Amino acid sequence: MSHPLFADRKAPNSKKSGPQMPEESPKKQMSPAVETAMIVVVAIAFAFTIQYLLVKPYKIPSPSMVPTLDVGQRVLANRIEGRFGTPERGDVMVFNPPPGAEAQQCGIQNGESFGPAPGTKYVALPSISELPDDLSGDYMPCPVATEGKQSQAFIKRVIGLPGDRLKIIKGHAYINGKELVEPYINPDDSCDDSRTTAITCTFSMEIKIPEGMYFMLGDNRNNSDDSRFWGPIPKENMIGEAFATYWPPNRIGGL
Repeated sequence: MSHPLFADRKAPNSKKSGPQMPEESPKKQMSPAVETAMIVVVAIAFAFTIQYLLVKPYKIPSPSMVPTLDVGQRVLANRIEGRFGTPERGDVMVFNPPPGAEAQQCGIQNGESFGPAPGTKYVALPSISELPDDLSGDYMPCPVATEGKQSQAFIKRVIGLPGDRLKIIKGHAYINGKELVEPYINPDDSCDDSRTTAITCTFSMEIKIPEGMYFMLGDNRNNSDDSRFWGPIPKENMIGEAFATYWPPNRIGGL
């Protein structure tokens, strides 16, 4: 008779006892369509960030910068330079012009006093309907712009810096009494051509650029809507410096 202490026992289970790790369920894979959509969204967001903070492309809409830039040519503007840098003479800048630029309107009227010197009065270029028979009169570039800025972007070259004394003779800028060397001016159909009678070529009465303001001119002096007519612009209107052109292919390069 077997003793209860030696009674047969069931063989222990061969599997190890203790806590068991749960089996992992297979991960759900993102569908190709959702993945593609996410990539597109991220790419668009990245592109907008680049344009807002760093570099933005622009298309040239007019011949005002010929021969440096042709109509339809595309450039890249450095927004960091526009926001944090200080414009230098000769820089090609993208900027928001004053509201008066739309109608070539100066910030002051003909005969109105301006500037720190008492008695200095603006001598405006006559409108087309009021042009005199004798076009040899003395006029001033617009010394004061209308306040604010347009949303539209212009592209011109920085010519006058804060504190400069400036006048324009036959399309050439004179800074502090000396003619500025400007090899970029359009030689064709220019103000130097003796056949032209463009009254907009000469503003022989000198003005002083106010502090914090910049006088912008197009390279195509006989065909440019610029600071001669609507005045210098403040630093905060600057968007960025145009540093390269990427279209058309035969014009790819720096500026």
